[in-house]
Amino acid sequence: MESFRVLVVDDEEDFIDTMVRRLRSKGLPSEGVTRGQDALKMLDDHDFDVCILDVKMPGMDGIQTLREMKKKKPLMEVIMLTGHGSVESGIQGLQLGAYNYVMKPVPFDELLQQLVNAYERKRIEEDRIGK
Repeated sequence: MESFRVLVVDDEEDFIDTMVRRLRSKGLPSEGVTRGQDALKMLDDHDFDVCILDVKMPGMDGIQTLREMKKKKPLMEVIMLTGHGSVESGIQGLQLGAYNYVMKPVPFDELLQQLVNAYERKRIEEDRIGK
């Protein structure tokens, strides 16, 4: 698998720690933050190919974070994580440019495949516009 950079944004630190560790074990450089504001700051200094973004977070929620992310890094693909009560937010995320949304809890292999697919779409788009 080709390496690409992943940003994980979720207010559950245990989820971030587990996800970042598992992604790194697959050879994917990954970072995690617990707040939308911190994710936006990360984008000022780092390039990520794909972001896993939780919809429900205190303060700046996933939808607000997605809007701002797309302004800063329009080609970065975003996969929204939603709970059963927030499917509407996942759909709203798609309308705002997210690659896809998945329901929590999501099996790691399924999420990994979504990340690979999202990265492939980003590469195709970069090729299309000559980046």
